[in-house]
This record gives sequence, C-alpha cells and structure tokens, in this order.
Amino acid sequence: MKQGGSDAAKQAAGESAAEAVEDGMIVGLGTGSTAAHAIRAIGQAVDAGLDVVGVPTSFQSRQLARDCGIPLADLEDVSVDLAIDGADEVAGGNLIKGGGAAHAREKIVDASADRFLVVADPTKETDVLSHPVPVEVLPMARSTVAASVESLGGDPALRRAERKDGPVVTDNGNLVLDCNFGPIDDPAALASDLAALPGVVEHGLFVDMADEIHVGTPDGVTVRPLLE
Repeated sequence: MKQGGSDAAKQAAGESAAEAVEDGMIVGLGTGSTAAHAIRAIGQAVDAGLDVVGVPTSFQSRQLARDCGIPLADLEDVSVDLAIDGADEVAGGNLIKGGGAAHAREKIVDASADRFLVVADPTKETDVLSHPVPVEVLPMARSTVAASVESLGGDPALRRAERKDGPVVTDNGNLVLDCNFGPIDDPAALASDLAALPGVVEHGLFVDMADEIHVGTPDGVTVRPLLE
C-alpha cells in the first residue's frame, strides 16, 4: 500500500461526506487527517446555521470539533444518525483502522450509526488488506496477547510513542500492538479470532460496516455504495 496522500484529496473526500450531514442529525466524528477535513466542513455549516450535534471518537476529534463550534454529546445520551471516519486501508467493504490509536471508540460510534461513511484518498485503497492490524490491549495482557497473535500467524509490535519515551497509550489507558499478518485473505475470520483473545479491548478490522466510501482526488470525489 502506498503511504501518504495529498491533502487536496483528503479534503475533497472529507468535504464530500460532510455534504451528507442534514439539519437535526447526530453525527459521529472520526479521527485522523481525512476525517478532520469533514469536521471542519461541518463546523463551517454549523457556523452558517446548520443544527447538528457531534459525537467525537477521540480527544483529537473532540478538541477539533470544539474549535470548529460543533455542539457535542456523549454516545450514552444520543443515537448517531451518521458517522464519518477515515481508514488506514480499504478493500471493498472491509477496513483497517487504528493508526491514531482511537479504533476502539471509533468502532463503537461507527457501528452504532444508522449510516457510516468512510473518507479516504486513493493511496488507502487495495485489493487485499495487508496493513498491520492495530490491537488495543489491557496493559497487563500485552505479553499474553502478543503470544496469541503469534500463534495466529501474526507478528506483533508494541507501538512506541513519538517525541516521548515509552509506548503509545490510548484514550482508554491501554496499549496498542500493531500486528502484521501479511495479506489477510479472510478478514472476518481474523476479526473473530482477535476479538476472542482475553485482554483484547478492540482490534482495527472493520468488517462489512461501511455504507459508502468517499475517495477523494485533487480533481474530484468518487462515491461508492458498499452496503444495500
């Protein structure tokens, strides 16, 4: 999979998905650089009079939404109409997420939404998922989960923080193992196997959850329906 992607492509995808937001909606606000463009576009619409409430999926998306003037609510108090979120890799209707270590909260919000729109640039698309799968684990279970991942054919690596000593710590206070399985021929089976491991809080495989993918390019956006 190619790395990166132009900011113009990300902005086009984010703004395209934001156009689906309607007055009165409760909107799940994803995490990451492409979802951030959607949040900014929603904020501009709110400033112009749109009445919506956002449900953030991370500290990052919460802070950006506040900066953009979007009213916020907790998931326990509302029902999400539409969620907009990015992905680290997309193959058909399956995704790998968790590059921002927010995939547990993202999956809860995205799965609860009536509609889930994925925003991405072309570098995220592939025929077969092969990106390392982020697995959020309880700190005490790091070594046992790592051993179980190896027994499933994966190569786990504890995610290290940048510009600080030690590992990445999620918003939930847990650690992240980035687990390389190579090409993933059966994402649903792997998702089930990872979810069954004691100590796993959540993994980054999002199987058949998305309703649409908005793929942005500097020249426009392709919208692909994924679920009927």
